[in-house]
Amino acid sequence: MSSISIEPVATKRQQNEFIDFAWTLYREDPLWIPPLRQNLKELVNFAHHPFYTRNKVQCFLARRDGKVVGRIAAILNVGHIERYDEKRGFWGFFESVDDTEVSGALFDAVKAWFAEQGIHKMRGPANPSLNHEVGTLVEGFDSSPAFMMTYNPPYYEKLILDYGYEKTQDLYAFWGHLNMLEGLDPKLQFIVDEAKKRFNLKLRRMDRRRFKEDVYTFLDIYNRSLVGTWGFVPIDKSEVDKMAADLKHLLVPELTSVCEVDGEVIGSMFGMLDYNPRIKQIDGRLFPFGFFRLLWNKKAIKNMRLISTNVVPEYQRWGIGLVILERLVADLRAWGVEEVEFSWVLESNHLSRASLERGGAKRSKTYRMYDYAPAEKEGTTP
Repeated sequence: MSSISIEPVATKRQQNEFIDFAWTLYREDPLWIPPLRQNLKELVNFAHHPFYTRNKVQCFLARRDGKVVGRIAAILNVGHIERYDEKRGFWGFFESVDDTEVSGALFDAVKAWFAEQGIHKMRGPANPSLNHEVGTLVEGFDSSPAFMMTYNPPYYEKLILDYGYEKTQDLYAFWGHLNMLEGLDPKLQFIVDEAKKRFNLKLRRMDRRRFKEDVYTFLDIYNRSLVGTWGFVPIDKSEVDKMAADLKHLLVPELTSVCEVDGEVIGSMFGMLDYNPRIKQIDGRLFPFGFFRLLWNKKAIKNMRLISTNVVPEYQRWGIGLVILERLVADLRAWGVEEVEFSWVLESNHLSRASLERGGAKRSKTYRMYDYAPAEKEGTTP
């Protein structure tokens, strides 16, 4: 078999090959959803993205006989290193043919790049962080992913484990039907009713007239509510600005919910329409006309993903999340939505998992993250 060569991505041609490889790999896979090309370019720093104001990335290509057979990105997340006082590198945007020689060479390249910076622990996949797309799909290969969720062939886990990685955390997607709320567990209904009695709650949608302010509110609650969550690194202001701009045309007020107590926002929820079927129709190209086809007649999209339900820590044990969801139900029915995906939920987030499972939601997909720390396995300090 011909040998594998690894090259760091440096030229425009290599950047295009890095982007285009997925279209080659998934050509025969009807479940694959192409990424938005411009968004992918930004997330790997081929075009400007504020994540890389303080973080770094190096992309690599694997070739056999001149043909691209794999890709990966090594990501230095300074925020993670500072927050956890841990020298750990991340990798993401991994794609490979089913060949451990190819995947091994790619992981070797990432390991060598981090070793030059004194980093020997690795974690992935993160594209490029836990505030974006994460995880390798390991269960739920019978359907396409929801909007902004990952997808990969079933053989990826074997490639990762064969290199020496071990599971560190699972992330779940849950399927739910709105009818489940009508037969809500009496204990959960009691929690909802008690929360309403105890607090002076005001519930509302996102307000189009103050869109940017509300998006900032969503992201502020997100940062405040997840401080104790595994692997969490807050989104900084420059990224918040970027997300606000990106979400402006995608967010629908009817699929949002804000909870206030005495004028202070304490919780929020927002869902996104599942734009993936339209992204597939435009083949990930927003220009020249894909942008209009993506956003035209949003009311026709009936599938959605509930991305984030966040409550500030001092209110998290009072069932505020369930109250926020309850407010959303009438708007979802008016829109014509009957089924939703709740994703993602960490396996270590026992409160959210238990609430969804007791409410009748079914786990539909499992995504996995992996750690690599060979020196620890040998009983030495890296």
